[in-house]
Amino acid sequence: MQIDQISGGTRLYAIIGDPVSAVRTPALFNAMFSKKEIDAVLVPLLVPKSRLKVTWEGLKGIGNLHGVVVTMPHKIAMCDLVDEVGESARIVGAINTIRRKDDGRWEGDIFDGIGCVHGIKTQNEGFDPAGRDAFLLGVGGAGAAVAVALAQAGVRRLVISDLDKTRTEHIADRIRATYPGTLVEIGAIQDGPFDVAINSTPLGMREGDPLPFDPRALPASTLIVDVIPNPEFTPLLDLARESGHVIRTGRHMHRGQAISAAAFLGFALD
Repeated sequence: MQIDQISGGTRLYAIIGDPVSAVRTPALFNAMFSKKEIDAVLVPLLVPKSRLKVTWEGLKGIGNLHGVVVTMPHKIAMCDLVDEVGESARIVGAINTIRRKDDGRWEGDIFDGIGCVHGIKTQNEGFDPAGRDAFLLGVGGAGAAVAVALAQAGVRRLVISDLDKTRTEHIADRIRATYPGTLVEIGAIQDGPFDVAINSTPLGMREGDPLPFDPRALPASTLIVDVIPNPEFTPLLDLARESGHVIRTGRHMHRGQAISAAAFLGFALD
């Protein structure tokens, strides 16, 4: 969809957040719209936290707005503003994609975790987490969504760790209640061995950050995952590659997230 082809019949989509200067979603979606010759466009909207409610009321009144992608800092607040939330969003307490249903109601869900699992399953030779043991460091925001998605994918045992003990207990209890087939424990990387170990903290984004955990202490068969998209190869992943581990990067997760969100909105992103 080229800018000079936008018409009165063009379907509108948006991504809202603050900031939005670095978001990659418009490029991904608009390239897909162009490739598939879909009459639609997705634009970034800078929405300060203090203006979210009034902005959302206005957006709902736009008749040709069909969906909204939500980024920080609005993922949690938007849960209370939509009409319906999916199961993952209910457990996590946050959403990152909203669609307008045929009856005019707005439904939201979260795909951060599903995107992470998608990347785990599809990149390189693939890795199926079903029946495996997983360790997850960090259950705030995206981390909580990853925890839910791992349980949905059928991991046998999920050990989670976070500095916020109340938050950790809360997400553990919710997953146990919804996915009784997964053994959920609060622990540490030393409680392995694990088939997959995931960093879902910001550690690695800034130069000089300590390692979230040392991959050299894990078997070479352990898949090492970092959800940080930039830098793509964090010190954790660099060290994991040096020690012979297979890895997944944050780019894999965010690509999977975009694919899942697009499917929720009714598109196949490829």
